[in-house]
Amino acid sequence: MKEIFYLTKRNILVFLRDRAAVFFSILSMLIILGLMVVFLGNMNSRELVAVLAELGGERNTAKDEENAAYLIQMWTLGGILVVNAVTVTLTVMGTMVEDESSKKLASFYAAPIKREKVTLGYIAAAWIIGIFMCVLTFAAGEMYMLLCGHPLLSGVDCLKILGMIVLNVFVYASIAYLLAMCIRSTGAWSGMLTIVGTLVGFVGGIYLPMSMLPQGVANVIKCLPVLHGAGMMREVCTHAAIEQTFAGLPKIAEEIFKKQMGISISMGKGIVGVAYQIIFLGACGIMAILAGMLISRRRKLRDR
Repeated sequence: MKEIFYLTKRNILVFLRDRAAVFFSILSMLIILGLMVVFLGNMNSRELVAVLAELGGERNTAKDEENAAYLIQMWTLGGILVVNAVTVTLTVMGTMVEDESSKKLASFYAAPIKREKVTLGYIAAAWIIGIFMCVLTFAAGEMYMLLCGHPLLSGVDCLKILGMIVLNVFVYASIAYLLAMCIRSTGAWSGMLTIVGTLVGFVGGIYLPMSMLPQGVANVIKCLPVLHGAGMMREVCTHAAIEQTFAGLPKIAEEIFKKQMGISISMGKGIVGVAYQIIFLGACGIMAILAGMLISRRRKLRDR
């Protein structure tokens, strides 16, 4: 355990020493938060108000607009947390790719330290920094809600979000390690990071709601951990806002909205439960670690 602690500390310090990387990680987080809340949030909230008007009944337009804005902003925040969990862990794992290209990783492998401990050192560093950045994002999002006059999440909901952040960041830190084992140059890693950062919003049904995706694409996305992680976050972030927004309407309207927005994920004839999503995400993380360790061992045998 002592070796893992020191390796983790070293990897965190190496990342934090690169002030430009830290600055742009925080800046990109704030830019995504601002763009999605201001532009995409406003667009989706207007569409939701129009849908509520079509459902009929006595509606208070001003109240519907307020509730819809709060609902969409919380839905957006849940998605952003998953985007950050992916992009930040990949950025931190770039330290491993740099070590590989500069032959430092070979020195670690030559030292009397098990490769599994080196693996856990990189994953733990990405995990810790990813959790910090996601918590910072969540705090900034809640502060924005407070400034807009919206209620804050309860303490219980905040604890749930924290637990989901820990789980999601673990999964993507593990996947980032697996990807880093397959890429040896910093140039290729930067290109891959750009592609993943662009695609993750679509894969998670974040930039576009699930209802706007083709059925075939939606079915593929449902097999990926990003959508399930986002669905968990959104369920906690939006449940109070959904109750306010759809008050007085049939329950089916709320259920349809949750399916279309990727809050409830249907597979087969039923809705995927949170317990299944937790097990699925945990399994993805563990399998990624095992696959990365297997690749590392094969490299060791090949290098002999």
